[in-house]
Amino acid sequence: MNSLTARTGRHLAGRRLALAVGVLAALLISPPVLAADATAKQPSAANKSASKSPARSIKPRRRVRPAAGQSSARPVPVPEASDAATARAYRKDAARHLYSLNLGSIYQGRMPPLLYAIGVLQVHVDGQGRVGTISWMRAPSHAPEVMRQIERLVRAAEPFPPPARVGGLIYTDTWLWHKSGKWQLDTLTEGQD
Repeated sequence: MNSLTARTGRHLAGRRLALAVGVLAALLISPPVLAADATAKQPSAANKSASKSPARSIKPRRRVRPAAGQSSARPVPVPEASDAATARAYRKDAARHLYSLNLGSIYQGRMPPLLYAIGVLQVHVDGQGRVGTISWMRAPSHAPEVMRQIERLVRAAEPFPPPARVGGLIYTDTWLWHKSGKWQLDTLTEGQD
């Protein structure tokens, strides 16, 4: 076997391993369970004691969507307007909004030194908090499943807090993705070892 064939074989084996890890990570990702949902379903003494834990600065939000084929009896709640004057200031409000809707997907604690994927994403948000274009400044092209998942998370978080002072803007944030499928945003990260 010549060196080119050997290198190609090793390259394909590495890509197969990366694909297997990506598929496994996608299977391990489960929809977030909000604290409000858990307490509403089982009002037991254990849940009452859990609700007395210290309050987080990020409150979970419950999405209200009509069933397929039904009209919306009440619209999706619009978060409070952001009074950020710049895109840099707005990204904190956007990050808090994303965290509040995905509490079960957030990596808790400091991130490890090696991450599965890091991506830098630009999101256009109009004056009503609707997401327009999404573009990658630095795409984790080795992990296309992560790119798709991040784009889904951003689209599902619509409407974002309306940027009241600037009308509409494009903000940028860095997504730090762990191999478990949990993530943090650089804006609200707890650091990295």
